[in-house]
Amino acid sequence: MEISRTALRKLMLLITFAILLYTGLQHLSQVLGFFRFVGGVVSPLLIGGATAFVLNVPMAFFEKKLFTPPPGGGRQRRGPSPKAARILSLLLTLLAAAVIIPVLVLIIVPQLAESVSGLGSTIMYACSRFAVWAEKQFAAYPEIYSWLESLTVDWESLLASAVDFVRSGFGNVVSSTISATKSIVSAVSAVFVAAVFAVYVLLQKEKLGLQCRKSLYALLPEQIAGKIVEICRLSHRVFSSFITGQCIEAVILGAMFFIVMTVLRMPYALLVGCLIAVTALIPIVGAFIGCAVGAFLLLMVSPMQALAFVVMFLALQQVEGNLIYPHVVGSSVGLPSIWVLAAVSVGGSLMGVAGMLLFIPLTSVLYTLFREFVYKRLQEKGLKVR
Repeated sequence: MEISRTALRKLMLLITFAILLYTGLQHLSQVLGFFRFVGGVVSPLLIGGATAFVLNVPMAFFEKKLFTPPPGGGRQRRGPSPKAARILSLLLTLLAAAVIIPVLVLIIVPQLAESVSGLGSTIMYACSRFAVWAEKQFAAYPEIYSWLESLTVDWESLLASAVDFVRSGFGNVVSSTISATKSIVSAVSAVFVAAVFAVYVLLQKEKLGLQCRKSLYALLPEQIAGKIVEICRLSHRVFSSFITGQCIEAVILGAMFFIVMTVLRMPYALLVGCLIAVTALIPIVGAFIGCAVGAFLLLMVSPMQALAFVVMFLALQQVEGNLIYPHVVGSSVGLPSIWVLAAVSVGGSLMGVAGMLLFIPLTSVLYTLFREFVYKRLQEKGLKVR
C-alpha cells in the first residue's frame, strides 16, 4: 500500500509537532522564560497596536463625518486630500484625548484632595477626643498608670535594633532607587515606542492591512487565508462596536447619576457623575468602584446622604445592569444579553478587568462563527428546526 505525497507530508508534520511538543514539555521552564523574554520585547508594539485600535474608532468617525464628501456631492464640496484628511483626523483625535483627560483630572483630583483633607481633620479630631478619653481613664483607674510605669524597657537593645534597621534600610533604599530609576526609564522608552508605533499604524493602516493579506495568501492555502481574513474583519467590526457601545453606556450612566444627584441636591454631583462615567468603562463592576468613592466623599459631608447615595446607586444600577448595558453593549456587538453577562463573569474570573473588556467582543466573534456553522450544517442536512 503506497502512501501519497500529501499524506506523507501530513504525517511528517504530525511527527515534527509531536517531537517539538515533547521537547517543550521536557524544558518547560526554558520555554516559558523564552516566551516571557519575547513578550517583554514586543510588549511596546502590542501596547501601541492596542492604542491604535482604540484611537482608530474616533479617528475613523472624524475622517468619515468631517472630511468625506457626501454621496453624489464630491464635485460640489472640495475637501482635503485623503492623506491630509487622515492626518487632520488623527490630530483631532489626539486633541480630544488631550482635552478630555485633563478636564476629568481637574474635576476629580481637587475634589478628592478636599475630601481627604476633610478626612484628615476628622481623624485629628477623633485623636484629640481619644486623648481626652484616655486621660479620664487614667484618672479614674490609677492602677493602669501604675502598671505602665512598672513596665521595663531595654532601651539599649531597642537602639541597637534601630541602628541595624537604618543600616539595612539605607542599602535597600539605594537599591530600590536604582531599580525604580531603571523601571521609569524603561517605562518611558516603552511608552515612546508604543506611541510612535500607534501613530504609524493609524497613518498606514490600509497599507499594513494589504501587506498582511498578501502574506496570508502567499503562505497559506487560499481557502484558509480567506477564512482568516473574514474572521479578522469580523473581529475588527465587533471590537470597534464594543468600544463605541461601552463609551456610550459610560456617558449615559454618568449623566444619570449627575441628573439624579442634582435633583436630590446632593453635593459633588458633577464629580461623582464624571467618576462613575470613567469607572463604568470597566464592564459591570466598574460602577461599583465609583459608588465606593462617591459614598466615601458624601460620608465626609453627611452619613445620611451617603446612605441615600448608596440606595440611589443600587436603584440606578438595576436599571443600568438589566436594561442599558445588555441592550446598548449587547446590541452593539450582536450578542444576546445573557451571553454578555456570561462573558463578563467568565472573563472577570479568568483575567480580571482585562478579561471583562476582552471576553465580551471575543464571545461575540465566537457566537457569530458558531451560529454561521450551525446554520450551514442545518442547510446541508435540509433541516428546519423551530
